[in-house]
Amino acid sequence: MYSAEDKTIIHETAVVDEGSEIGRGTKLWHFSHILPNTVIGNNCSIGQNVVIGPDVRVGNGCKIQNNVSVYKGVSLEDDVFCGPSMVFTNVLTPRAHVERKDEFASTLVKRGATLGANCTIVCGNTIGEFAMVGAGSVVTKDVAPHALVIGNPARQIGWVSHAGERLGDELKCPRTGMQYVLSNGKLSTV
Repeated sequence: MYSAEDKTIIHETAVVDEGSEIGRGTKLWHFSHILPNTVIGNNCSIGQNVVIGPDVRVGNGCKIQNNVSVYKGVSLEDDVFCGPSMVFTNVLTPRAHVERKDEFASTLVKRGATLGANCTIVCGNTIGEFAMVGAGSVVTKDVAPHALVIGNPARQIGWVSHAGERLGDELKCPRTGMQYVLSNGKLSTV
């Protein structure tokens, strides 16, 4: 389905359950499923075989690549990038034979963060604004704004700019020229 009025695209194989909202200009691709009471913002791109919900909020301008499930308890602020096949967990100690739906822990991914391909975000953690999680990393604790983390468990190895460029010792973005300053373990613009 295509709406010329607002440039929203919902592929004919995608399923949008009753009570969900899809924002203007959002593209929902093949075999994806949006569960009840899920709100997806404007100008998002939802890749193939993505499941979102129920009761999930996705901000404006998000890009969720193929084969990602965004479970109840996960919130994505504006401009979040979720790489292909990355994983959100919803309980800390899952067992097939033990019901733990009342133990779902909330996960917040803040504005502009990037979650690399095949990374895992363990529930109950917050990914800070404009942080970058490297491909294949396993996040087991909060990630600071603008932090670059890699590995299992993920550990910080540097800082990234608003544009996603790794910052050197001078803390100047090589793409935009924006200057940053580090104070008390927090990165901010000058």
